[in-house]
Amino acid sequence: MSIWQAIILAIVEGITEFLPVSSTGHMIIASSFMGISHLEFTKMFTVNIQFGAILSVLVLYWKRFFQTTDFYFKLFVAFLPAAVIGFLLNDFIDALLENVWVVAISLLLGGIVLIFIDRIANDTREKVITFPTAFKIGFFQCIAMIPGVSRSASTIIGGMLNGLSRKQAAEFSFFLAVPTMAAAGGYKLLKTYDTIQKEDIQTLLIGNAVAFVVAMLAIKFFISFLTKYGFKVFGYYRIILGLVLLGLLASGYKLDVV
Repeated sequence: MSIWQAIILAIVEGITEFLPVSSTGHMIIASSFMGISHLEFTKMFTVNIQFGAILSVLVLYWKRFFQTTDFYFKLFVAFLPAAVIGFLLNDFIDALLENVWVVAISLLLGGIVLIFIDRIANDTREKVITFPTAFKIGFFQCIAMIPGVSRSASTIIGGMLNGLSRKQAAEFSFFLAVPTMAAAGGYKLLKTYDTIQKEDIQTLLIGNAVAFVVAMLAIKFFISFLTKYGFKVFGYYRIILGLVLLGLLASGYKLDVV
């Protein structure tokens, strides 16, 4: 993997990680088109640069992370379902990740849901997030274990269906990403860290730095756009992307998972 290929993947990660469009689907397309999806380093790189994206949330919302312990307990309660189910179904989830058809169909169906979610869950005023609400959102996050669903989309939709405003649901989704992505990324990194070569360190640092900056910009854009316009644009985009993926697969184009 060249430095420019690493930068492109990091940009894709930074843009898509917190938008409801599935970073998995975009990583598959970007890495396949660049011809690097088969490399073991690519798989490790796409996991590692998630830490740069996580850091963007901590920097943008650092004041929110200096709240009472109640804030952390609610994050833990929301994180718990994914931690338990992810551990129990780890092999099944890994098998799904090997199937690009699942990613394409998930993108398509998720796009349809996003088009209509604003009608189903009308935007409401912000309210206090209770422990039961946090727990329910945690179960919605588990749906994102199906590749192509999007962790951001599932948790935001879960929040809105439980009475949160678009902005409040999106921000809680960002906060929940910190323990979830750190745990998942940390676990995968422990399994692959011994494959990191000395010459790979510079590429990883650049990738994390780019993902960090781009993710910060994406979060700021997303909050503003979502508050004003809702989910429809993202829904149509997912449908188009899903159809493109299905078309490529049907035509015999080789798309490898990362």
